[in-house]
Amino acid sequence: MEGTSKRKEARMNSMARWLMAGVVLVAGLTLPMASRAQDGAGVYKAKCAMCHGPDGGGSTAAGKATKARDLCSDEVKKETDDEWTDIISKGKNKMPSYDKKLSADEIKAVIAYMRGLCKK
Repeated sequence: MEGTSKRKEARMNSMARWLMAGVVLVAGLTLPMASRAQDGAGVYKAKCAMCHGPDGGGSTAAGKATKARDLCSDEVKKETDDEWTDIISKGKNKMPSYDKKLSADEIKAVIAYMRGLCKK
């Protein structure tokens, strides 16, 4: 009887390990998407909000002085992520380039965050 109990316990432990592995795998697949927006929020606040404002409207003093674009305007929302990447990397008009200041992943993250601003 004791041998049967130990086998059941071993089977349950094995199932628990497989279940935990599945949870870790699923978390590993979904966390990068969730953390990308969080990472983008930090980049946006540090590099973009001073001109584009917390809501992306460009209504800050610096935004008005530099004629920062409203990120939620129809014109800007029509631009592709590749176009935004190019603008962020190379700069445009009075906006400086960030290719030496932000990694490709940071640029992707801030674009994801900016897209979310316009949905609010």
